[in-house]
Amino acid sequence: MTTEETPLTSADALNAKLKALLRRAHASGIDVEGGWECRNDTEHPDWDVIVTEVEKDEESA
Repeated sequence: MTTEETPLTSADALNAKLKALLRRAHASGIDVEGGWECRNDTEHPDWDVIVTEVEKDEESA
């Protein structure tokens, strides 16, 4: 990632970035299901991220 990325300005933009990241990881053979602690410096909060696979509904299949 670069520091010159376009700022996220909405939940939809965040979702699109997360979707792209998860697709790249999955395509690279990384098991994306699980939990990660995202520790940051003092200027940003820390987060716990949990990814679970969900069953597709018939409309999205």
